[in-house]
Amino acid sequence: MPPGGIMNKEEIEPRIACLKYDTGHPATSTAELRGSPLRKAATPSPGNPGKQSASNMQDLLDCPVCFTIMYPPIFQCPNGHALCSSCRARVKNSCPICRGELGNIRCLALEKIGESVELPCKYQSMGCCDIFPYYSKPRHEKNCKYRPYNCPYAGAECPVTGDIPLLVKHLRSEHKVDMHDGCTFNHRYVKSDPREIDNATWMLTVFNCFGRQFCLHFETFLLGTSPVYMAFLRFMGTEDEAREYSYSLEVGGNGRKLTWQGVPRSIQDSHQKVRDSQDGLIIHRNLALFFSGGERQELKLKVSGRIWKEQ
Repeated sequence: MPPGGIMNKEEIEPRIACLKYDTGHPATSTAELRGSPLRKAATPSPGNPGKQSASNMQDLLDCPVCFTIMYPPIFQCPNGHALCSSCRARVKNSCPICRGELGNIRCLALEKIGESVELPCKYQSMGCCDIFPYYSKPRHEKNCKYRPYNCPYAGAECPVTGDIPLLVKHLRSEHKVDMHDGCTFNHRYVKSDPREIDNATWMLTVFNCFGRQFCLHFETFLLGTSPVYMAFLRFMGTEDEAREYSYSLEVGGNGRKLTWQGVPRSIQDSHQKVRDSQDGLIIHRNLALFFSGGERQELKLKVSGRIWKEQ
């Protein structure tokens, strides 16, 4: 610096150049720096601050009772403790945190917060990498291809879950289920004393058709006070995939026949849910015995069917 303490233009420019190049890289504009990996993080914590914020929001939306994400209606006690509508019914109107009375107070603030949050699919650990807006997440998870399926065997509440190849192997080895290739079938169902109604379930049959698996169910139960037999088909895949197929069932005898046409239900719907919805071929006992012929002392039904793929 000159004795007077003032630098001239020729001395200033080299120093500015040194400041511009002190990182070892060409000078960078402010706009370029924002998108550069050289930009220093705004906070010292590692990771994506936005994702961390979403994680914190998700913690706020977790029900303290069942630990799942709460969806409207979300309720809260007078002290501000929130819980989901399902758990509210289970805790008998008593806040699980402070034991205060819950009442009917809606937590509108949390419901509003949910609108701005994006959350990962709950089957993320199984391979789903998608992220969804708060209100779209349940709809996706219902048909997520990574969602594990429950064992479709109806004779017992089997706890096994997994993907389709695992369940096919499980049905064959553990439940000794009949496996058939082809898209048409004829099955006979026999019951020596058809007047016994004990929610009887015949052995599940699985068909390999179009490279996919279909489960044929046949059982008897009381529909109200009327004993009935019911046959229906379930698809081993998602609900959206099931809609690509149709099937027909036919039962008859003595010159009469009863037919049913429908869409197979996904095994994502429980066996009980499909049965309760009566989504299948239903035969009242008196008609079933008429189809069986003879002295109406023994059930002998022949059920035929066909599966096809919609264009």
